[in-house]
Amino acid sequence: MEQEIKILAIETSCDETAAAVVVNGRKILSNSIYSQIQLHQEYGGVVPEIASRKHIEKINQVIDDALAQAGITLRDVDAIAVTYGPGLVGALLVGVATAKAMAYAANKPLVGVHHIEGHISANYLEYPDLEPPFLCLVASGGHSHLVLVRDYGEYEVVARTRDDAAGEAFDKVARAIGLGYPGGPKIDRLAREGDPDAIFFPRARIEEAPLDFSFSGIKSAVLNYLNSCAQKGEPVNRADVAASFQKAVVDVLTEHTMEAASELRMKQVALAGGVASNSALRSAMREACRAQGCSFYYPSPVLCTDNAAMIGAAGYYEYQKGVRSGLDLNAVPNLKLGEK
Repeated sequence: MEQEIKILAIETSCDETAAAVVVNGRKILSNSIYSQIQLHQEYGGVVPEIASRKHIEKINQVIDDALAQAGITLRDVDAIAVTYGPGLVGALLVGVATAKAMAYAANKPLVGVHHIEGHISANYLEYPDLEPPFLCLVASGGHSHLVLVRDYGEYEVVARTRDDAAGEAFDKVARAIGLGYPGGPKIDRLAREGDPDAIFFPRARIEEAPLDFSFSGIKSAVLNYLNSCAQKGEPVNRADVAASFQKAVVDVLTEHTMEAASELRMKQVALAGGVASNSALRSAMREACRAQGCSFYYPSPVLCTDNAAMIGAAGYYEYQKGVRSGLDLNAVPNLKLGEK
């Protein structure tokens, strides 16, 4: 019988204070999340100082809740995994400092985890049969990457955004049409009421790197459209703007992903990151994978947004490879995927 390795995971990279207990990288015993969304809504986005202070206030409570939900104590865990980058430096430091203190006090191994590696690993929690190699589209507020997952913990970034990330573009356009923060879910909901073909917004293609992404142009096109309507005194159908903008972004993400899958001869394609919960993207990717004969994997929405269960999954595979972090582990806000 396979030995059960229990990982206590901590995630504080942005505005979610999260802790979870994960067994063998695949089974969630608990997944406790305190979201600060309501706190930051009045500011139109995440305020780093406020986020850090709230993490300090909530971190112990969230960890206690995760252990209680799992029905275990700190003595029962085999290792402690924590996100140490990328993210907001103050927010990351709260999780890293807490994890180091707990690891020292309980004499448990400490494993530092890359936040994006966590997002990719969320798929392991949803699909027990999924194993590398596979291609993963990571789309979030800060990242738009195409990642070739060669093996557990072994990644090659084959495409990235040259400017705005997809989630960043969603937030900026949502703000421009008066939807507020967070923009992604609000655009997704409003777009269902609009015509995705009502307005044509450009799809950028970078000549020297055709798989890379660029979303600043589409954001500018939406702003120009809104300004033009205002100057002409024409009414703006916000649902049509949301649907047309969303279709343009989804088209680019889907087309580039499937081109990469074809070039790399990958028959397993996965989604990860906050934008992976977008209903239009999931639908378009599902159809594109079916047409290209690829298996398609995507996490439940709760595992797309920031959570600690995904860090527990990634942490397990790092732990199994013998990765151990020292008590000098520090927050690295601009950590690149593949760096240690």
